[in-house]
Amino acid sequence: MTANLLDFDLEGLAAFCEQLGEKRFRAVQLFRWIHQKGASRFDEMTDLAKSLREKLPSVCHITDLPVLSRQDSVDGTIKWLFDVGDGNAVETVFIPEDDRGTLCISSQAGCAVGCRFCSTGHQGFSRNLTTGEILAQLWHAEHFLRKHLKSSDRVITNVVMMGMGEPLQNYSALVPALRVMLDDHGYGLSRRRVTVSTSGVVPMIDRLAQDVPVALAVSLHAPNDALRDSLVPLNRKYPIAELLDACLRYLPAAPRDFITFEYCMLEGVNDQPEHAQQLLSLVKTHGGRGVPCKINLIPFNPFPDSGLKCSPRPVVLRFGQILNEGGVVTTVRKTRGDDIDAACGQLAGDVLDRTDAVRRLADRRLTAAEQPIRFVHKAKDKQV
Repeated sequence: MTANLLDFDLEGLAAFCEQLGEKRFRAVQLFRWIHQKGASRFDEMTDLAKSLREKLPSVCHITDLPVLSRQDSVDGTIKWLFDVGDGNAVETVFIPEDDRGTLCISSQAGCAVGCRFCSTGHQGFSRNLTTGEILAQLWHAEHFLRKHLKSSDRVITNVVMMGMGEPLQNYSALVPALRVMLDDHGYGLSRRRVTVSTSGVVPMIDRLAQDVPVALAVSLHAPNDALRDSLVPLNRKYPIAELLDACLRYLPAAPRDFITFEYCMLEGVNDQPEHAQQLLSLVKTHGGRGVPCKINLIPFNPFPDSGLKCSPRPVVLRFGQILNEGGVVTTVRKTRGDDIDAACGQLAGDVLDRTDAVRRLADRRLTAAEQPIRFVHKAKDKQV
């Protein structure tokens, strides 16, 4: 079996080239062609020796993920559905802003954490993605967007590991992918512009601080253990105090001097003034000095069978006001891509319908191009 070069960070690619009897600078050349120029064929790589170009196809390849669908929102958001084999699919979302272009990337097919408010978690867990499958989402999106926008400049300026899955439960594949994103020969992103979002896998937070400390976002969603246990099952293993201790340990290595706490606003569940006061006390006093942080309030995007509703906007704003007046910078996330189910917590809300369609197509040996998959949008009760 030949190697997919998207699976390698630069050090891994250099080791692969050494096995072929090639010098390290050949790995750098390959790396640049793949990630900076979007090349997928070795005959395009004109500064490689002809003998190497002829050798490479027999030992390696550059393989993108098959695109099952692309949807474009009226607000400019783009969502891709990628086929990762065996009836599994993952989603990737590009969010354009005036001063940045953010790509939200998946790390797993499904998710094992099972947060009550996340439609991906209700899908269940299929498998971890490989490094190549994580990077293929960025590789495809960046070079598609350059052609689509007729731009020679980098389009994606920020990456957030906030798509399907818990990134820190796929750590061995995540770290090389992050290194490629940060490498000047790859995508050249700064550590401040790459964010890993976690529901709180404490040991892996500590490892990330040592291996590749990028910006950290923590899905908190509750100000006490009893409530968080019911919303984020992982809290039963790593309760809030342990999680905040890990955040404090992370900060000295972090590219920012604060941790982002994400808080999904659920009507009548975690959105009352007393919850805001508890949250304020928690982040201001933990460890005796508090946790430097920014809190991002996320309007819940309803989906079938969740049994949850989005907090009314006045309730969200009042909650944020209490936090801001208490001295904690708090923002309300602007929802994007609602018309294509690309907002936070919606990814793969109806992916089982779509992967069933993938299986049917596979059984009939038809490609997605021969018969496109039709989407059934279930989450219609949107709140902004």
